[in-house]
Amino acid sequence: MSSRSQAASRKTGKTRKTAGVNNFVVKFANVNGSGSASANNLFAKAIFRMGIPVSPHNIFPSNIQGLPTWYEVRVNDKGFLGRREGVDLMVAVNEQTIVRDIESVIPDGFVLYDSSKALRPIRKDVNFLPIPLKDICLREFQHPGQRQLFQNIVYVGALAALLDIDFEILTGMISEQFRGKEKLILPNVHALELGYHYARDYFDCPLPIRLRPSRKARGKILMDGNTAIGLGCVYGGATVASWYPLTPSTSVVEAYGKYCKRLRIDPGTGKRKFAIVQAEDELAAIGIAIGAGWNGARAFTASSGPGVSLMQEFLGLAYFAEVPVVLFNIQRVGPSTGMPTRTQQGDLLSCAFASHGDTRQVLLFPSTPKECFEFAADSFDIADRLQTPVIVMSDLELGMNEHVCEPLEWEDARKYDRGKVLSGEQLEQLEEYGRYLDVDGDGVPWRTLPGAHPERGSYFTRGSSHDAMAAYTEDGNVYAEVMDRLARKFAGAGKVLPEPEIHAGGASRGMVYFGTTAGAIPEVQHKFDKRGVRLDTLRIRSYPFHDAVSRFIEEHEVVYVIEQNRDAQLKSLLKIDCGANDEKMRSVLSYNGVVISADQIQAAILADLPEIPEQEQVSA
Repeated sequence: MSSRSQAASRKTGKTRKTAGVNNFVVKFANVNGSGSASANNLFAKAIFRMGIPVSPHNIFPSNIQGLPTWYEVRVNDKGFLGRREGVDLMVAVNEQTIVRDIESVIPDGFVLYDSSKALRPIRKDVNFLPIPLKDICLREFQHPGQRQLFQNIVYVGALAALLDIDFEILTGMISEQFRGKEKLILPNVHALELGYHYARDYFDCPLPIRLRPSRKARGKILMDGNTAIGLGCVYGGATVASWYPLTPSTSVVEAYGKYCKRLRIDPGTGKRKFAIVQAEDELAAIGIAIGAGWNGARAFTASSGPGVSLMQEFLGLAYFAEVPVVLFNIQRVGPSTGMPTRTQQGDLLSCAFASHGDTRQVLLFPSTPKECFEFAADSFDIADRLQTPVIVMSDLELGMNEHVCEPLEWEDARKYDRGKVLSGEQLEQLEEYGRYLDVDGDGVPWRTLPGAHPERGSYFTRGSSHDAMAAYTEDGNVYAEVMDRLARKFAGAGKVLPEPEIHAGGASRGMVYFGTTAGAIPEVQHKFDKRGVRLDTLRIRSYPFHDAVSRFIEEHEVVYVIEQNRDAQLKSLLKIDCGANDEKMRSVLSYNGVVISADQIQAAILADLPEIPEQEQVSA
């Protein structure tokens, strides 16, 4: 054993207080296009298969190859899977960023690096794990392409020894991945073994941070939000998808197409029961979806901020002409091109008021892949019932990263709710039919589908000013009547929208949040519980807001509105729609492109607490 390896071995034996069994963060620093993604994903999924809750986050550049990329994996047996500050073990294999990567490691943490090239001393308060990845692969593999790719598999094998990952799980996953390509299985397993045995020979294994099989993740699934949305669209009855590729929304339609090919092919004729149209731009994409919705299909498109900006005029048409359509906005950092591969919640106001004039759009806010599936399926019922666009507001963090969640469920007896649609027989019985006539007082008119009747009830649609009969008019009073009815419909939309999730125990302070911020909240609660501070919580799941949102704000002395944008857009919307008191609402904001952490939220709230009131004390 070399003196350098002996020193590393001795250092890894220290006792650490900051993390331990099933509680640490591993971060991989790679070069984009080096083939590291599949190896890093193999690492995360192997831990999950050991029954341990895990949260992987891919932080990648917007170019194709050559720039730095990171993959962060949080392991936490308590299920606290929001992003955590600090890294316990850094796999630093990118020379461009190695100094900064090592700086992010917590004191007494670990750095695994490629010792094929000498590394100058950077820090004395971390433990270095030198492994000659490049030299090992040069010696063991003849093909140049394999040498590069297998460096990633070698460090996964080393991590298996260092962290005590079940090696049989890794080899089993390799066999699954290359089923039908058996010639690739043996060299991949060999690369795993090389790393595993090197670590066992040169370091004290396992490290103080290590894994132990658990049952905390048993019965759960690991899934990304975009895949869940694509599947939800199939189950929700969508037959038309129109799109223009745009990061990070592209995989929504890709997933929809994949599942349609399995579930939407007529077994007798082989005929497709779906249509996917790639348009020339986002404007055309939303136009195609609206046209399909007008024609009776359940249709959707998926995009992100720049694309949604282009769709504004068509969204106004669908709102005013009252055509059902669904839009999935997988938000990213803006404005303009912004940071296409970073996450944010910056499109709230632009989507709530999408289009010009007095327009209000229905929004849904999923926070887990399971909700992505459920809200995707539900969105088509909601759009049909309200005859309006429904925008499902996800983001890159939820859409493109895998999350632990409960298994997806579907009731086979469930029937689609098409809302107020008149058949040809029903039209025959009416003395008069007005496309925009409110006969029920709920603001939602009755509609027909094209071809329902050869003479009556043609589905007139107008984007220009119209009366209740769909006739063109420039009478301002008639226009105002139509606008008042649309406002009435929007105000009553809450009856068919997901209600907020509330956890209240009489605390004087509360937290209001939505979407991916939810990942950090249980850990925030845990941190404050240990301090003897109680905080009630409300997670918003839809807009327009339910009455419970206003009541929650009214019932608390201080409400922390937590969101991932610069301009406090949710807070602004609460003031506009709920008349919420600005003085009692305190913003907690994050907009640096990575999902907000519990540490950030805790620090912001603690800075606002001059003291802990006596009534907030709880027993330890």
